[in-house]
Amino acid sequence: MLISAARATTLKLANQRDAAEPHAPVLIRGAEPFDLASARPIADPALDLANPLKGPFKAEQLGWQDNAVAALELARIAGILPAFMVDPEAGGEAENVAAGDLASWSDTAHLTIATRARLPVSASDDAQIVAFRSADDTREHVALILGEQSAEKTPLVRLHSECLTGDILGSLKCDCGPQLDAALAAMAEEARSGGWGILLYMRQEGRGIGLVNKLRAYRLQDQGFDTVDANQRLGLPDEARDFPVAARMLELLGSKTIRLMTNNPKKVQALVSAGITVSERVAHQLPDNPHNRRYLDTKRDRSGHLLI
Repeated sequence: MLISAARATTLKLANQRDAAEPHAPVLIRGAEPFDLASARPIADPALDLANPLKGPFKAEQLGWQDNAVAALELARIAGILPAFMVDPEAGGEAENVAAGDLASWSDTAHLTIATRARLPVSASDDAQIVAFRSADDTREHVALILGEQSAEKTPLVRLHSECLTGDILGSLKCDCGPQLDAALAAMAEEARSGGWGILLYMRQEGRGIGLVNKLRAYRLQDQGFDTVDANQRLGLPDEARDFPVAARMLELLGSKTIRLMTNNPKKVQALVSAGITVSERVAHQLPDNPHNRRYLDTKRDRSGHLLI
């Protein structure tokens, strides 16, 4: 099986030479050949408590490192666990994965504006929605523009990653829904004062790991792990969003200088690295609740989010 280094660490394999390199894919062999039933608990740490006895496993030399890295990253993009059975019997027709496949997928140059339309929303009845599409990606990102777009005025911008549980279902485990509402309210106020704002709604659920993997992480959080540790046990990064896509969207809108609403310095750095000028970081913080307090503390203490 091909698994991530983070998952190999939880399986106590990091002391083996071929599994010792942090963040590198790890190829493991079991005492018995893997079948789907034995492979699933290895891939999914949420099943650890029900399957405590696993192994022994041996880490083996990996002679196709670049392809393995691409395979695990493509799994993350697809929203599935970063684990593969390698050359399984009766596994169906094999599909070769090359390192270049990842580079082709990550290219933002193909992202274009698909269409735009007027969209009155509760925050402002004078809003416009712009849809973006790429031939290489099934995810369709959108921008909501509040106020009159102007090259002379720097827009207030919020990058908001899709959150089905928070934005739609009102989850109390995160602050996504209230952050979205507050951002739209701030942009509406900006528009009333003669300015304008852009909400980039990014189809990057769970900070880029996908809805199903986010729910797997929730299950691990119920076992006592914080958000960072839960993602790592899944073999996934705690930050996997594609900020160059956001930069490309702003570029297509003609807005290469912005005021960014965020408490995350990494967002600022990522946009600047992608060629966007961030003239001001505007603090964006809301009160916590008993269900998301630990989540917000983890963002501050382990992910570097600012208090103001």
